[in-house]
Parts: sequence; structure tokens; C-alpha cells
Amino acid sequence: MADIAPNKEMNPTTEDFAALFTESLQNDEALEGSVVKGRIVGIEKDLAVIDVGMKMEGRVPLREFAVAGKSAELKVGDEVEVYLERVENALGEAVLSRDKARREESWTRLEKQFEKGEKVSGVIFNKVKGGFTVDLDGAVAFLPGSQVDIRPVRDIGPLMHQNQPFQILKMDRRRGNIVVSRRSVLEETRAEQRADIVARLEEGQVIEGLVKNITDYGAFIDLGGIDGLLHVTDMAWRRVNHPSEIVNVGDTVKVQIIRINPETQRISLGMKQLQSDPWQGIEAKYPVQARFSGTVTNIADYGAFVELEPGVEGLIHVSEMSWTKKNIHPGKIVSTSQQVEVQILEVDPTKRRISLGLKQTQDNPWDAFLAQHPKGTVVEGPIRNITEFGLFIGLDGGVDGMVHLSDLDWNRSGDEVIKEFKKGDNVKAVVLDVDSAKERISLGIKQVSGDPLDTLAKYKKGDQVTCEVTSVQENGIEVKITGTDITSFIKRSDLSRDRAEQRPERYNVGDKVDAAVTNVDKATRRIAVSVKSLELAEEKQAVAQFGSTDSGASLGDIFKAAIKKREGDDK
Repeated sequence: MADIAPNKEMNPTTEDFAALFTESLQNDEALEGSVVKGRIVGIEKDLAVIDVGMKMEGRVPLREFAVAGKSAELKVGDEVEVYLERVENALGEAVLSRDKARREESWTRLEKQFEKGEKVSGVIFNKVKGGFTVDLDGAVAFLPGSQVDIRPVRDIGPLMHQNQPFQILKMDRRRGNIVVSRRSVLEETRAEQRADIVARLEEGQVIEGLVKNITDYGAFIDLGGIDGLLHVTDMAWRRVNHPSEIVNVGDTVKVQIIRINPETQRISLGMKQLQSDPWQGIEAKYPVQARFSGTVTNIADYGAFVELEPGVEGLIHVSEMSWTKKNIHPGKIVSTSQQVEVQILEVDPTKRRISLGLKQTQDNPWDAFLAQHPKGTVVEGPIRNITEFGLFIGLDGGVDGMVHLSDLDWNRSGDEVIKEFKKGDNVKAVVLDVDSAKERISLGIKQVSGDPLDTLAKYKKGDQVTCEVTSVQENGIEVKITGTDITSFIKRSDLSRDRAEQRPERYNVGDKVDAAVTNVDKATRRIAVSVKSLELAEEKQAVAQFGSTDSGASLGDIFKAAIKKREGDDK
């Protein structure tokens, strides 16, 4: 019988067993750090004994198999997936983890869903700083507080431990970081619902809604899944100071859809549009110049608003509030809720504006003043103001009259005379003109003493006048005609026909001087007199009466005869 050579496969040697054992260990070590399948072979108190094959068993806490908010439901024989951390520990057991297995599975699945932009399911199970933690079937994500809901949520309790959809905003596997949002899911769902609701609505449609919220500028109305804005200006035709005057939260109201923005899906609503427009035929209801009674609803710096009827308001501009009170706040003339009589000044139906007048319902003080003080009347009052162009004098009826510089004095310049007046002085003046339309009264102070032209009118060239010396100057003397306020200046050359007697120093203030009128200027209201002209006139008259030098009589004889004749006439 032939010898049979030994077969290693049939008769493994000690070296073969060593090699097989080493290979087995290498295969087991290769599985470390991965998810493996195992079978539950026993349950010991709060631990599950799991056989992962290759003659390896490990123990995993039952809580790791529990779903958030629920206890684990396991039994012997169940097949589970676990994470093999280490092939053998100090006790000779495999180190297993269900949490890590679930996390690995979740991360792989979540990364695919994140790439596709798909929603994921999770459970909010804890509150942390700045937000909440969410269990995404093993992977823990962070939910910022601002991403919980569309509006701030006061009580998060009802949302805890409830399986619900989330959107992954950001994830980093290396750092184990996942950020999710519940708000974006709600917004997307809401947008779909809004689009569906908006598609069923149309402008002009009348619909009922629930007042959901009130702000200073209007109220938000729930139209059954979508909100519309009822602006304060569309609540009523009348002025509405605050929306709470018309509606309250929880009220069911009937509104009309005014406008729908298809891009933003914003809906504008109106209530007043369901009522008749009070501005229709407004010009016929409120004709210009007619007077009506109304209520002051609002006061501004520029005037006061008066309600003539619900929905119809007019403005009394500050300039139309009082005849005499200028540059004063309207609140000092009228008050809110006051009943006033007004006059229609202008109606603009296009701009929906009515201009009203309050002062027009009262007597015009300028007309009243003119009726009591016609032109030429002398009035008296205190100086209220002094300006560069004249004086303002307070008069009856609360009006002021103005004295222009040119009406202060007949002879002197206004700039010089005005310095003699001060505020508060009581002065007399003559009414020169009253312009009611321009609210002006012109007065004159110089006219109180009369117009010198009236006195000058009785003098003519050649008249002899007696004057009183008021001032002696180097080039002549200043005189005043006796019995009048008329002044004149006699130049040196007009003091005498005799050149040697043309000396101003011969006169003293108070001396009486006879002179002849040489000129009367009505334009300047001045009169010119001359002693020399009087002497020449007398000489001419004497010659005509008593002869001439040709008859043999000397000029002295003629003058003596004339003087003697005049003295005899004086007796």
C-alpha cells in the first residue's frame, strides 16, 4: 500500500490554527467602529444581552432602545442594530452602543435628506440655552428659539415630545452639529394655504372675518387662514383716532376686499366702502359762503379741523380764525369738541377738502371801525409798536392803525420826528384811509393841527406881513408870521435895500419885522418873505403918490411925505 502524503487541509497543524485565529481577530477588529446586527439573547434588569456573532456578546442599557418620551419594548429573539465600539473589553465582552448605532444611521439618512432639501421628523425633548434640543431618530439637533414658530411662543409645553416635521438649516458631521427649523416648515405650509385661499378671493368681494389683532394703524382680520389689514383710514368715512374706536379683538366684522397683491399675497380691507360716500354731491350740500355748525375734532399748529357731518371735515386755517389775533396757536381760540359756526370758503371734491372760515361769521372790525370813525375823524390811542417806517397805534375794536413817517410832521423829516415818540405814549391822529380787504387803517398825526396849506391859501405875492424873529444866523434870520405857525427864512440879501443894512446881527430874537410875501409854494407848503421887497414896494408907491425926483423934490422929501402920510393914516 502506497504511502499517503499528509494533507494540511485535512490535518491542520498548530501553525494553521494560529493563523486562522489571527485572521479571525483581524476580521473582528475590522468591524470595530461600525454598525452590526445582533440578536437579543437575554434581558437582565435594565440591560439587554446581545449576540453579535463571532462568539461575541455585549450588554446595552435598555434606555438606549427607548424612543424619546416612550420606554423600550424589547424581548428575547429581537434583532437589533448596534454600534461595535470594541471587540473585547476587560470582561471579555464586546462593547456595544445602540445610541451610536442610531446616530450613525440617522446621520447617513439626514445627509441625504439635507442634500435633497427634504423635511425630517423629530421630537423636541429638552430646553437649552438659546433654544431646544431635537431628537432626529438618534441624531441630536439644535432648534433656535427664533425658529420654533412664526410668532413668539410663550408656552413650549404642548410642542414637547411630539413627533413633528423640521427643516435642516445646517449640518456638520465632523463637529456633530445640526441646526433645524420648525418655523420654515410652518411658513411653507402657511404659504401654500395662503396661495389656495388667495386664489378663491377677489377684489370687491364682501366677506366676514374675525378681528385678530389691533395696532395703532389698523386691525388684522382673519379671513379663514389668511390675514388681511383693515387700515384705520378705511374703517369709517369720519376721522378715527384709534382703531379701537371701531373694532375690538374677537369681533366678527363684514369687510370688503379693496386690493390683493399677488406677489406678497397681502390683502387690504375696508369697512367704510360698504357705506355710502358722504362726499358725493358735496358742492351742492355745502355751497360757498353758506354757514354751518360743526364740531372741532382736531387742532394742529396750522389750524383746526371741524366735522360738518360724519365723514366730512373741513379745515379752518389759522389765518381764517380771527380778525385781530395774529400769530397765535389755534388752541387758544377754539378747543376740541367745541361747537362752532363756520363759513364755507372753498370746496374741492377731487381732493376731498373743504376750507372753512371762523372769522367770517363775526363782524369785520375794520368795517365796524370805519362806520364809527369815517375818514377825517380824530382818534386817540397808545403807541403799540415803533418801526423803521412808522408808528402803530392801538384803536377801538382791537385793531391797529399805522402812521407813516411822512405823516408825522409838516415841516420836519419823519426820521427826525419819530425819535420823539416812545412805546406806550397816547397820541391823537386823523383817520386818513380804511381798507377792510387788506385790514389796514392809515392815520396821520400832522393832520391833527391842520394843513398849513389852508393858512397859506390866504396869502399872495406882494402881501405885507409882520413877522417875529425866532433865530438869528450868519446868513440871515428865521421868522414866524405873527398869529400863525408859518415859518420862513429871510436871507441876508433880503434884509434891506441898503447894502450896509443887510446885517443879521441888527436883529434880536423876538423883534418884530415887516416884510413882503415874495413867493407861496403850495407843493412844499412854504412861504418866502423879504424886507427888501417891502421897502422897494413902499418906495415905488411913494414915488407914485408924492411925485418923482424929476419934479424937483428929493427922494428924501418924497419918503418924508410918505412916512408922514402913513403916520397920519395910523392915527
